Amino acid sequence: MSDHQSGVRGATPEGKSRPGRHRSAERPEPARKERETPGAPERARESSWGAVLKRTLKEYKRDELPDRAAALTYYSVLALFPALLVLISVLGIAGKSATRSVLDNIKKLAPGSARDVLTDAVTQLQGSAGLGSVLAVVGVLAALWSASGYVAAFIRTSNAVYDMPEGRPVWKVLPVRVGLTLALLILACVSALIVIFTGALARQVGTGLGIGSTAVTVWSIAKWPVLVLLVAVMLALLYWAAPNAKGRGFRWVTLGSLLALVIWMAASAGFAVYVANFGSYNKTYGTLAGVIIFLIWLWITNLAILLGLEFDAETARERAIASGRPYREEPYVEPRDTRKWSEEETRSMGETGPADPREP
Repeated sequence: MSDHQSGVRGATPEGKSRPGRHRSAERPEPARKERETPGAPERARESSWGAVLKRTLKEYKRDELPDRAAALTYYSVLALFPALLVLISVLGIAGKSATRSVLDNIKKLAPGSARDVLTDAVTQLQGSAGLGSVLAVVGVLAALWSASGYVAAFIRTSNAVYDMPEGRPVWKVLPVRVGLTLALLILACVSALIVIFTGALARQVGTGLGIGSTAVTVWSIAKWPVLVLLVAVMLALLYWAAPNAKGRGFRWVTLGSLLALVIWMAASAGFAVYVANFGSYNKTYGTLAGVIIFLIWLWITNLAILLGLEFDAETARERAIASGRPYREEPYVEPRDTRKWSEEETRSMGETGPADPREP
C-alpha cells in the first residue's frame, strides 16, 4: 500500500490522522481538496444558470410556494379593493374617461368571468372615490393602510424564501411596508396613465404638441413594451425592499422580475384559453363561477411573482457559492438588520445550514 493510499484511509473527517498513523502520511483527499478550494465550485459547474434553474425548482417545493401563493391571494383580495379605491381616486382627477379606459383594458387582459368581478368593483368604487374633502383624504389614507397588508404578507414570505429571519424592528418595518405600498401604487397609476393615453386622447395631445400622427401611431405600439418594463420595475422594487436580506443594491429590472412577467403572461393566456374552451366552472359553481375564476387567476399571478423572487434568491446563492462560500453556510446573503433576532435565531444563523440542494 502506498503512502498516499494509507494517508487517505487514515484521515478522519476533521483532517487528523488516526492513532498509529505517522503525521507525514497525512495527505488531503483530492476530491475534498477540490471542494474546499474557493474556485472549485465555479469550475465544477458547466452551467451556473442551469444550476440556478434546477435549484429554483427544488426550492419551489421546499419553500411551499403554492401554499404561500394561496396565502398571498387571500391578502390580495383584502388589499385589492382599497388599492383600486386609491387608484380610482387619483385617476378621477383626469376625469371619468380615464376610468373608462382602464375598464376597457381590464376587459382585454383579465381572463373569463374575472373581468366582470374587476369591472363591477371599479364601477362601484368610482362613485365613492375622490379627493375633494378631508374625509375623502382620510378614507384614501385608510385604504392605503389596508392595501399595505399585502406588502406585509409579502415581506414575511420573502424572508422565508431567503431563509432569513426578520431582524428589523417594528419601527423600521412599518415605513418599509407603507412606503413600498405607496411606491407601488404610484407606479400602478403611471401604468394606468400609459394605458389610457391612447386613441383620441393621444391624437389630441399629439396635435397640441405638433408631433403628427406618425408619432402617435408609434406610441400606440411602443407603450406596451414600456408598460411591461414598468411592471418589471415594480416587481424588482418589491423583490429588493421586502426581504431582510442585503443584495447588490437596487436594480431597475432583475432576471427574476422578467421571469415572473413571462410566466404570468403565458399562464394567464393559457388559463384564459382553458376557461373559454374547456372549463366547466359555470356548471360546478353556478353564480360563483366568476369569483372562483378570479381567485384562481390571482393565485396564478402570485405564484408567478414568487417564482421570480425564488429565482433572484437562488441567483444570489449562486454568486455566494461562486465566490467561495461553502455550500452549507447559511445565510448566503447578509441580513439588513439582526436586532429582532432571538438567541435561537442568532445561534442557528451561525451554524451550518442545509446541504446544497443540487447534492443528492
